[in-house]
Amino acid sequence: MGFEYSMGQLRLRACYNPRCCLQQTDSRQINDPIYRVSRGRTMDLGLKDKVAIIGGASKGLGRASAQVLAEEGAKVTICSRTSADLEKAADEIRESTGAEVLTYAADLDELSSVTGLISATVEHFGGLDILVNNSGGPPLARSVDATEEQWETAVHRSLIFFGRMCRESVPHLRARGGGRIINILASTVYNPIPNLALSGATRMGVVAYSKSLADEVGRDGILVNNVCPGSILSDRMLSNVTSRAKELGISVEDALGNRAKETALGRVGEPIELANLVAFLASDKSTYITGTTILVDGGLVRSVM
Repeated sequence: MGFEYSMGQLRLRACYNPRCCLQQTDSRQINDPIYRVSRGRTMDLGLKDKVAIIGGASKGLGRASAQVLAEEGAKVTICSRTSADLEKAADEIRESTGAEVLTYAADLDELSSVTGLISATVEHFGGLDILVNNSGGPPLARSVDATEEQWETAVHRSLIFFGRMCRESVPHLRARGGGRIINILASTVYNPIPNLALSGATRMGVVAYSKSLADEVGRDGILVNNVCPGSILSDRMLSNVTSRAKELGISVEDALGNRAKETALGRVGEPIELANLVAFLASDKSTYITGTTILVDGGLVRSVM
């Protein structure tokens, strides 16, 4: 359950299920007990019957987040643009967890789709407790090469989309006596990465917005936090690695190996490792954490702030 990527001697299979493992050719990585610590059990975070919306949930980080929340007993609405991928993900989650899953296929670039998603969830499940904001990344571009269209897409897809989702969800979270908003961003808010200038610029705007929102809704019992993945295996990461490999004139295998070497752990991460943090922040175990931005990057970013 997940996706597989192969090139040369490299074989990667990222798994969305906490009860499975990521398969890699690096036997040290597979046999490392620290690496395997998150598998084989749920965390019992008290999320049973909580209602969650997860964006971009047919694949990647959103898909893994939906899986873990469902494993913890939450009822989930998963949304993405592609209906076929979405229904496949929903079937897999239902089969592996027994959770109740609602699907909503739409392009959330439009305000009407955002309000429709939230209304459908509240109507179906009776309320909303958790919002996991996740969207497709901004276009890949160098700072001086980004076009007007790429800038507009980046601002709309990241900043405006996240703001709309939060604004439309907050009244429903208040109605439940509180809730959680978790924004999935990227390590580019801390550390520039080649070809990801627009990602860093627009997602830093979400960090500032989230800080203000956390201050405004904290006394309503709503906690707002950001999680920033770095070097976690996904279609988005592989797209950037492929682009970087072409620029440097090296193989994708070598470029991916270089990315792994840049982390303190010497490996790329898997979606489930970020999803476990999302589930914790969504739970009642995180009652004094808000307005915070947390890196999940295997030690990629070396800054102390």
